[in-house]
Amino acid sequence: MFLHLSLLIFFVPLEGDSSPISCYNDQGEAVDWFYLYKLPKQHGSSSQNGEKYLLMDNGSEGWTEGKVIVNDTTGALGRTLGPLYSQGKNPEMAYVLYNDQRPPQGSGDRRGHSSGTIGGHTKGVVLLDKNQGFWLVHSTPHFPPERQTGEYSYPDSGVNNGQNFICVTYTLERFQTIGEQLQINQPSVYDCDVPESLASLVPALAAVCEKKHVKAATNRSVTLTSKGGTEFISFAKGAAFKNDLYHSWVAPALQSDLLVQFWIRSRGILPSDCSLRWKVLDIQVINPGQTFTFKTSQDHSKWAVSSKASQDGGWICVGDINRNEAEEERGGGTVCQQNPLVWKAYRSAALQCENCSGTTVQC
Repeated sequence: MFLHLSLLIFFVPLEGDSSPISCYNDQGEAVDWFYLYKLPKQHGSSSQNGEKYLLMDNGSEGWTEGKVIVNDTTGALGRTLGPLYSQGKNPEMAYVLYNDQRPPQGSGDRRGHSSGTIGGHTKGVVLLDKNQGFWLVHSTPHFPPERQTGEYSYPDSGVNNGQNFICVTYTLERFQTIGEQLQINQPSVYDCDVPESLASLVPALAAVCEKKHVKAATNRSVTLTSKGGTEFISFAKGAAFKNDLYHSWVAPALQSDLLVQFWIRSRGILPSDCSLRWKVLDIQVINPGQTFTFKTSQDHSKWAVSSKASQDGGWICVGDINRNEAEEERGGGTVCQQNPLVWKAYRSAALQCENCSGTTVQC
């Protein structure tokens, strides 16, 4: 009887314990990483309102439909970002929110602020404590809201078009390197707090919060190992790089031909390029997870997938920068993983591409 009682006491959670800072799936389970594809609004259909999404994590076999809408606090994004808003100002928690199109501030600022052509074309969230945290890279303007709003929400401006997210959980040791990558990117930070208790442990992230960038740096790639042991490669370029991220660097580094999805409704779009050994083709038509088919003009996400898979699997990269002339001279980057299941999910989504003669072909 005494032993039984002791076991009961041992397993009672300590008062004040909270869930770890981590990427979470729709079931509320902490996951090592996830990819989220927010689908575009399907015009003429009441069943698609522009807030549905597909989700894939390290325990998935491929895309699964989101259990709620992207604006719901019980979805993967809402659960992951929840601690940022529920804990308030916390001397044991650090965060950096950055976006070249920051969220609105106050009732008179409906569309938010854009950094224009100044600074990196970057969007993301870093949240951590002294044990672990996550790095969320995404493509959604005006997202997420500042911490002082006190609640998670998804902006109306992100509803019409497709958007992409990659979330990876890392131990504390990785966030100094992540901070160094962000310094190269020169992000537009609109809300951050790196308290003294963490600033000495992640000085580069503290420098990002203070908007101290490495403007002379051109580019750097590093391997980031997740908490669960999965290797990702972070590619970060600064304004001094003055070239296309994908064709001049990522494709040769991965030794793969790439199919690239990016926002084509901007000036100076770079056409597909076969001038080097490794080709980069612009995607034109997409159907992720066999949901519905749409054009890249409806998709604001930025991702690349190797056209073929090697013995170790194909590459998938999710980032925050486009293929256009202006963004050759802006900071930005992408996070890549070699994984057969993730590769298949993204590769099968690319239906039609522009070949290097300018015509449309099957990807």
